[in-house]
Amino acid sequence: MDIGMLWFDNDAQAGLTGRVKRAAEYYRNKYGQAPNVCFVHPSMLPDEEDGLKVAGVEIRVSNALLPNHFWVGVERKPVQAVSAATSVSRATSAST
Repeated sequence: MDIGMLWFDNDAQAGLTGRVKRAAEYYRNKYGQAPNVCFVHPSMLPDEEDGLKVAGVEIRVSNALLPNHFWVGVERKPVQAVSAATSVSRATSAST
């Protein structure tokens, strides 16, 4: 994820899932697109469950974030290098 929204929520009553849902809903309303990834401080994720999903949002850990901060956004799927290499080799074969 290159760009995201930093969200602060210290409402421990809501738990991790409730806070992620709130952040995702705000993001969706503000930017018109549902987020698919949320980074949190490792201390916020119970039992090191990296990759947990909440309402379609994958939760991942990052030491770069402080506790109670959520970095929410859209992670784009990487372009497959194999497809580009195959296209180049086909173009080269066709021209010879």
